[in-house]
Amino acid sequence: MIKPSVKSIAKRNRELEEQLKRRQSRFRILVCINGEDASYESVKLAAKLGEKEICDIVLLYVRRIDQGLNAGGLQVRVARRNLLEWGLELPGIKYLKRGFDMLLEQNFLGDEWVEYIGHTDVFGDPLGDNKVEYRSKTNGRRIVLKLKTAADIPSGILHQYELGPYNMILMGPHIQWTTNWRALFIPNTVQKIASLAPASVMTVRGSCQGKGFLLSTDGSEHSIIAKKQGAVIAHTLGEPVKILGTADDDSDLSTLEKNIDGLCKSLKADGITVDDCKVVVGDPVRSTIEAGNSCSVIVVSDKQASRLSRFFQGSVAFDIMRLATASVLNVR
Repeated sequence: MIKPSVKSIAKRNRELEEQLKRRQSRFRILVCINGEDASYESVKLAAKLGEKEICDIVLLYVRRIDQGLNAGGLQVRVARRNLLEWGLELPGIKYLKRGFDMLLEQNFLGDEWVEYIGHTDVFGDPLGDNKVEYRSKTNGRRIVLKLKTAADIPSGILHQYELGPYNMILMGPHIQWTTNWRALFIPNTVQKIASLAPASVMTVRGSCQGKGFLLSTDGSEHSIIAKKQGAVIAHTLGEPVKILGTADDDSDLSTLEKNIDGLCKSLKADGITVDDCKVVVGDPVRSTIEAGNSCSVIVVSDKQASRLSRFFQGSVAFDIMRLATASVLNVR
């Protein structure tokens, strides 16, 4: 085995540092595709965000190690070459191609782009991780199609985030959420990603025909900051902004109203208009869902707890993600 030289290692490290700086300077969206129609609503939303902002979209399909490759006889070199030409029916390729075609229909890249292929070996799997990257020559946008191999889907998505970083993870809704303890043994992909990912996570439901972003807040400092981020996304998409303040009892009302008034003034200073604003007392989950199911997106935020605490204990934000019929953005 030929060992890399000190110069080659230093060069590679510089390239990685430059790549990380470039990624950190851009808005990057990770779209998780599982082949179901509902997961492609996330592609549509990513395309809408890309219309207004110069961003990168990474379409990700995670396949389990050696999935579909046990029969043998697979020419791995041919497989990698055909990832670019889309001529081989490997697990996940047709799903990624469908998402790519949807972005091309929106003219996301423009008329001219260049293509790059990347590969990383994965122990125990003949195909490994593969990606095709398309870079626009005209508007600077990038689409990355990533066929990733992992022991299970949640760990593959979380590992991809670490390779990012990403500003937002988009996922289709999961039909059945498990209880927190049961999720340890029967993983729910959306539930685990929403619990453990450091980035904002949105469950995208295309069936909702509502309008506007509902910012649900308890008035805490962390919640107010998170809702500002949600308002910026709504403004980018041209969606009206509504604010709902939720208080457990009357003793919290005065502080909540004061903090929400400050949020409205801050958004106005940034050129974002708030169409409606109200405060309610009672169960925050029920109040938010009743007000938000007529909107296109409900914006929530977890309290500043550790990722493991969120996973074991759950949260109001989790209950809203589980029960709402609108799309839900959990801002971190």
